[in-house]
Amino acid sequence: MSKRIVVAVVCCALIIFIAATGLAQNQPLTPTQTVRLFYQTMRERKFKEAFAMSIYKPAVDGLTPKEMEDLRSDFEKMAAAIPDQVELSGETISGDLATVFVKVKETKDTAEKAEPIQLLQANGVWIIGDKENAEVVRKAGNKFFFNARIDTHHNDVQDLLTRITLVEVVYSQQHNGQFANMPELITAGLLPKDLEGTDSTGYSFHVNRSADSKSWYATAEPAQYGRTGKLSFYVDAAGVKSGDVGGKPLPLKN
Repeated sequence: MSKRIVVAVVCCALIIFIAATGLAQNQPLTPTQTVRLFYQTMRERKFKEAFAMSIYKPAVDGLTPKEMEDLRSDFEKMAAAIPDQVELSGETISGDLATVFVKVKETKDTAEKAEPIQLLQANGVWIIGDKENAEVVRKAGNKFFFNARIDTHHNDVQDLLTRITLVEVVYSQQHNGQFANMPELITAGLLPKDLEGTDSTGYSFHVNRSADSKSWYATAEPAQYGRTGKLSFYVDAAGVKSGDVGGKPLPLKN
């Protein structure tokens, strides 16, 4: 086959691809094409480009490379939730709003169901998301993802401290009324080992017990104040307390 024929074949294939994907000049993507490209870009870990196709564009615009890297672990979790093969089963359009249906099968034993993905049109281009959340993101700007992370961490820390309260009761029942420190609770399989670090929670946890092991309290402070959390926490048998003290341990009030 001559070079001229090869070039012609390649050019024809490229033209067909461009036409099929809606990437031709002045031809905006359909809602279905937008969702498909968004998922593909997320799986390729091109996070800034992916979010530019959604209502989260104001949340990444203006972020420094370091801030994007700080948020990478959160974005990685979002990308990991997208299956390798996504089947889009149709779309509906009403004015500047659209819905694309994605076939989802939670487990091999459950039936497939169609999950709706909402889109809206802005300046003639379809973007992923809805108007209500678009306004929330717009107001928060490039603090949005950090604020979302902080809210999530606060809720997770509250849950973990409640869990510590419960496992201390279990431990004391098994050890003659004596309470445990953090390493002992982890060794006993009552707490996850990752609480020794801050990567998964964004918080530094400490479990302290009295010299006679008859009482205990626990604290949690943000690993990076204003980035992984704002509240500091204290818990004992009486319950959980929290407050914003600039990332320092919460003062104990007698």
